[in-house]
Amino acid sequence: MRLGFLNPLFERPGPWATVYVDTSHPHQSSAEDHERSAREACRRLEQQGADARTCRAVYDELATVTPATEPVGRAVFASRGEVVLDPSLTAPPQSAPKACWSALPHVGPLVELTGDDPSCLVAYISRTGADFELRGAHGDRAVGQAHRTATADWPERRFQLRTENTWEHNAGLIADELRTRQEQTQADLVLLVGDARERHAVHERLPEQLRGRAAETAHGGRAAGSASPGTHAARLLDHDVDEVRARHVHGHTEEAMERFRAGRVPMEGRVTAAEGVPGLVDAAREHRIGTLLIRPDGTDLYRDVWAGAEPDQVAMRRSDLQYLGDARPVAVRADDALIRSAAATGAEVLTVPPGGGADDTNGAPVGGLGALLRWPYEGGAAQ
Repeated sequence: MRLGFLNPLFERPGPWATVYVDTSHPHQSSAEDHERSAREACRRLEQQGADARTCRAVYDELATVTPATEPVGRAVFASRGEVVLDPSLTAPPQSAPKACWSALPHVGPLVELTGDDPSCLVAYISRTGADFELRGAHGDRAVGQAHRTATADWPERRFQLRTENTWEHNAGLIADELRTRQEQTQADLVLLVGDARERHAVHERLPEQLRGRAAETAHGGRAAGSASPGTHAARLLDHDVDEVRARHVHGHTEEAMERFRAGRVPMEGRVTAAEGVPGLVDAAREHRIGTLLIRPDGTDLYRDVWAGAEPDQVAMRRSDLQYLGDARPVAVRADDALIRSAAATGAEVLTVPPGGGADDTNGAPVGGLGALLRWPYEGGAAQ
């Protein structure tokens, strides 16, 4: 999970109101229940010291959040009378509503509740071209076409058709256009839709690096109505997209865990992974964190650290931050401080599944927090 979308939260001072609201039970939620939930969230914020303007902004935002607008839930982050960010959730929070007032936005739960939602570039292929659609965390949108027109022109390309190799030529042009669209959208995955021969031909002509991230499906197609919303074919295609994403997330997480298990063991005096709050605080201060690993049930997530105004101003002791130049450090949760640092430096964050899969017996981070480092420690680990 890339955290660039969280940067608006870290570009302005706090304190922050954070609310996670569950809308996953529409049959149990009346208008009165919804309004009562919004009032309860604001009451909890007030009890923790939130100002009236910010509480009102949160209430007004929560009033718009219903099962009809958000089938699962939403997070709301507000400061100084303004809602700054309100991302949708892909999993419901454990308590509804979960509200807190803190020096940093409470983004820890967001990693688990939004999950790793890789974007998928879907290519609907036919013999005469392709339509491209990007599916991701922020919805689905068309991202262009590649087709043979009456003048045989594409943007900056031209079909030079010959009778004997029309389709082979088109397949190469579609593959080239698909590569361009993937680079433009930064899609994590590619799914080829269409007739088996057509999608195979495009698949074979993709660059090697992109070919390894491409999958195929026979469900749906480019013909009018072949994957219209609500049809059986559309549902099958949606299932295939979800399956491709899930396989990608699982494989990516397992690969990261293998690297973590190997990296925290010194090899020729070099350690490429860190775990435990003190070690991660040092790594964050030095911008070493490349991938932050978080197990939601880990006890270290709740530990207090000291944070300053800048993302790399984080320490175990208040006096350390004062030495680093921040005269007014604040105590914050370790997960919130480390996620802020990861977002500021472009690091990735991965959730390690709790209570199974990659738990402690499989070498998960001690205490629930670990990292793969951008460059190693020489001569031993930071613990």
